[in-house]
Amino acid sequence: MRIEGRGSNQRVVLDVSVSPNAKKTELVGWHDGALRVRLAAPPVDGAANEALRKWLAKEIGLSQGQVELIRGASSRRKQWALAVDAPQVEAWLRRQPILQN
Repeated sequence: MRIEGRGSNQRVVLDVSVSPNAKKTELVGWHDGALRVRLAAPPVDGAANEALRKWLAKEIGLSQGQVELIRGASSRRKQWALAVDAPQVEAWLRRQPILQN
C-alpha cells in the first residue's frame, strides 16, 4: 500500500495479485508484496477486473467509482487506486484475520 498525490487528489494504491476462476472470492494473504485474492470470476472480457473492483469497494466500504484500475488490466498483478484516506484502508487490512500472522 502506498499513498499518491496531495490534498484532495490523494489516493491509496494497492498492489493485488489475482487468481481467477476460484470457487469463491476471498483474500488469502500476501504474495510478493501484494494482497493475494482468489476471484470467483473468469479472466474473460474484463470480468475478473470488474469482480475485483466490486469486491474491493464492498470490502473497504467504498463506491465502485472510488476504485480505479491503474495498471495490470490483462495481468494477474494489478494496481488499484482507492479514492479514500489511508487510515480507512489500514483499518480494513487490520481486520483481516488471514493477514495477522
